[in-house]
Amino acid sequence: MKSTTTAQLQVNGDRLNQSITSLASIGQLANGGVKRIAYSQQDIEARNLVQHWMRKLKMQVKIDAAGNIIGRYPGKNINIPALATGSHIDTVPCGGHYDGAYGVLAGLEVVQVLLENQIRLDRSIEVIVFTDEEGSMIGSKSISGRTIQDPQYYRRPEGTDIQTCLARVGGNWENITQARRNNQDIAAFVELHVEQGPVLESMGKKIGVVKGIVGQRRFNITVKGSANHAGTTPMQMRCDALVAASQVVLAVNKIGNTPGQQVATVGKMEVLPNAANVVPGWVEMSLDIRDLSSLHINSLLEQLRTHLEEIAVATNTQIRLNPCLHNEPALAEPYIQRAIALSCENLELNYTYLPSRASHDAQELAQITDMGMIFVPSRMGVSHDASEYTSPELCTQGANVLLQTLIQLDLELSSKK
Repeated sequence: MKSTTTAQLQVNGDRLNQSITSLASIGQLANGGVKRIAYSQQDIEARNLVQHWMRKLKMQVKIDAAGNIIGRYPGKNINIPALATGSHIDTVPCGGHYDGAYGVLAGLEVVQVLLENQIRLDRSIEVIVFTDEEGSMIGSKSISGRTIQDPQYYRRPEGTDIQTCLARVGGNWENITQARRNNQDIAAFVELHVEQGPVLESMGKKIGVVKGIVGQRRFNITVKGSANHAGTTPMQMRCDALVAASQVVLAVNKIGNTPGQQVATVGKMEVLPNAANVVPGWVEMSLDIRDLSSLHINSLLEQLRTHLEEIAVATNTQIRLNPCLHNEPALAEPYIQRAIALSCENLELNYTYLPSRASHDAQELAQITDMGMIFVPSRMGVSHDASEYTSPELCTQGANVLLQTLIQLDLELSSKK
């Protein structure tokens, strides 16, 4: 393989975008959205179609114990770690055409281009369809070896157990640990995804080079006051939990707006007793805080704790911060970021560096191998909705960046052998 040959390769944009439309027809809703919940009949139908496409591309297809679909396009040296790409094809209850599915189908288009040009890279290319990204992320977590061993944790909201779910898609809960992989299997993983945010579009950039996937901490904040009669309790004698909670929301907003790229959100709140004529005695709310640096998150949380102590004293309430989720940041490897940027420059596509503020399967793959991500713009930043849209031109450009990035990585990694 000569780089002068592969540098001219480009994907077939019409074919790629037709495959996006075809997959979106499975589970399509009346409003144009897509409902393909993991393990549903629609999910199974879509998985079967993707496997059919993989076999047409002469890929070796297998399903691991976690139900992940792994299509492998053999390289010249099948005994060295592969390059991997992919994403998921399950959706939220009313999703769009692009989230997850675009990354899978772009991976297949890359293989199609190599196949029709009779080109094999030194390394094999794997295109992975991860199981249940929108729910438990059991597919990618199994590959990273970070599944929770209690099957009850994975029971579906409607009550179906994980054993039944995995059996539907060719997996096997009893052998779930066999899905684990390492860097002797996968040399690097690159996920192409729609941004699901407004940054690229607002900056007029075609491509986002992802610096990493933010760490996420989630808490329940409880505020305990004293419920009392709204008419007979003087203002200065109240222990109003909702007044205190309102100040907590403002404190969260304040730390979210301190210098840095963090975000901090209160998105859920419950008030008790929730009656028009009663001073609220209890409030429970959520806190979601995200950043690329764990140290920065820790610093922000310390600032917040100080604010909460001050609010509790001023309002004569008790405020507790209870952790319920802790995901560490996953940083993209610098050499993969450079390969993406170089591909953009060779394709004459402008780009910028940015973090991913949403979770992706790449976050788990980063636990076992080198990881990178490519973003393309989302119109108005909308995702997880029927109106999610990325133009055919942008989809094509992103797939070309993926193609050239994998070629660059193959050359770079082979030169290091």
